[in-house]
Amino acid sequence: MTGFRLASAESLREQIENQLASRIVSGEISPGAVLTVPTLAGDFGVSATPVREAMLNLARRGFLRPMRNRGFEVTEVSDEELSELREVRALLEAPPMRQVAGMLDDETAAELRVLADQIVEAGRDGRFAEYLAADTAFHLRTLEITGNRKLVEVVRELRQQTRLVGLVHLAETDALMATSLEHGELVDLLVAGDGAGAEALMRRHIRHVGGVWSGRDED
Repeated sequence: MTGFRLASAESLREQIENQLASRIVSGEISPGAVLTVPTLAGDFGVSATPVREAMLNLARRGFLRPMRNRGFEVTEVSDEELSELREVRALLEAPPMRQVAGMLDDETAAELRVLADQIVEAGRDGRFAEYLAADTAFHLRTLEITGNRKLVEVVRELRQQTRLVGLVHLAETDALMATSLEHGELVDLLVAGDGAGAEALMRRHIRHVGGVWSGRDED
């Protein structure tokens, strides 16, 4: 693995954890792969301590499984687990779109459009860490408009459990761009006050979790 880029805005442990999580979620690092602290420390150009801390955190989050004297194995989310995550997210994220529709002020709408553009650009360039960060920020910011902080916290946790291992291969097709553009379409519907349309689009968007984003065909 190469191409790791660390910024100064976050702690080393946070940066490493976020980089690894993004690569696992997107499928850049495949389920079953074995990661070791010394190898990753060399890849990142840092000491072993922040890498070990990041990997222990990822193990607590369910991304990695400790292997005695071998390192950490990347875990796999089963089809059943992915289906359950998709169903719960649809229940939590789609209905609030009716509430949010028509509530966006100009500043919030502009903020969401910037994030939507970042998602498209990152997806076009195959920058999956940036893609996932912008995607998460977009969805959580949309839900924040409801004023329900607990909803935002729960959805944030569910997103951290979701795997989108088809993203890497999807970037080689037009499908990733098509699904990325749905974020801009959602903003248009919310600004127009079309709650029914926004809810329907969000349901279709979340279906991709167990579909094309996971390397599977959709019905």
